Amino acid sequence: MRVSTNWMQQQSVNTMMDRQGDLSGIQTQMGTGKRINQPSDDPVGAARAVELTHLGADTAQYQRNITSANARLGLEDQTLSSVSKVLDRIRTLTLQGMNATQTDESRGDIAAELVQLRGQLLGIANSKDSQGDYLFAGNRTGAEPFASQAGGVSYAGDEGQRMVAAGPGLQVATGDPGSTIFMNVPTGNGTFAVGATAANAGSAVAGATSVVDASAWDGGSYQVSFTGPDAYEVRDGGGALVGSGTYDPQKGGSVAFRGVQMAFDGTPVAGDSFSVAPSSTQSVFATLDAIVAEFTRTNGGGPDMQNALNGELANLDQSVGSVIQARAGVGARMNALSQQAALNDDLKLQYKTALSDVQDLDYYDAVSKLSLQSSSLQAAQLAFGKLQNLSLFNYLK
Repeated sequence: MRVSTNWMQQQSVNTMMDRQGDLSGIQTQMGTGKRINQPSDDPVGAARAVELTHLGADTAQYQRNITSANARLGLEDQTLSSVSKVLDRIRTLTLQGMNATQTDESRGDIAAELVQLRGQLLGIANSKDSQGDYLFAGNRTGAEPFASQAGGVSYAGDEGQRMVAAGPGLQVATGDPGSTIFMNVPTGNGTFAVGATAANAGSAVAGATSVVDASAWDGGSYQVSFTGPDAYEVRDGGGALVGSGTYDPQKGGSVAFRGVQMAFDGTPVAGDSFSVAPSSTQSVFATLDAIVAEFTRTNGGGPDMQNALNGELANLDQSVGSVIQARAGVGARMNALSQQAALNDDLKLQYKTALSDVQDLDYYDAVSKLSLQSSSLQAAQLAFGKLQNLSLFNYLK
């Protein structure tokens, strides 16, 4: 078989080009520190590197979401703390105003401060976060949620909660709708509420209430009527007698039936009655307005005011409980975010380690290959130098 001189030279050139390509590839890897710089370097490894990169990017986004959520929840907790302080002050002033030593004038002064606290409470309820979104508007964060108008305070937000993704499959609420915290507050003790009939003529005042046997309470409406200063009877909504008993007007006492109990003080007269009904809902603003209305009445301080204010104090305590419950929910979510953040940090490290194993360069191996490829290129160049001038005519004399 004949081998042409041109063919031998071309093969030498091809060999040198191959070695140069290999050497260039090693140099690129050493310059970037990556074993895979293009998919053709390792198709399977490149696909795995893309997957790990995406997982790492997702985890980094989760961490950013958690940072943002923690900031918003922290602001909500601080805001609710301010609400608690206002409610505590309202309760203190209400108890102060119920004191028998107060006059219409002094109660009016207390009412004036309560009006200012109402405005402060409304302003807190319309607080914004660092992005300018309203904290307690649900998903309608661009519009002011609470507005004072004739007849009370209205709520323009919705019942939704803004959610963020904190991890794979984990959504965490970053706020609470204001309707839950400020508007739809249970009345009474949360199970039932007691109210005095407007026509009562005695000095009997309803006090603390409680549920002693939840299984016995049927959620119905009842009427506690005094048949005299020392006796009472309880009838249901249909007028059927449910129970009766005696009452000591000097010591006071309690009335119990159907698993519930309520305390009374003072001296009733025959015909005085008190309603017992399942709890409904009332806004904290309506509760405050009712307290102010009682303190601005002329010739106040009697049993009717005491009964009304006892009922509103129970409602106010429910508002305090609503705020406490909301803060507990915020704390639970922040704890969940903290735990997820720690888990995300672990995942980021795992993904980074796995990605490094897939695509990062082993410099010891690369230096060895660089030396080998450099020697191979030099050998190919030397061989080409010896072959390029060879011709049959060099041997013809």
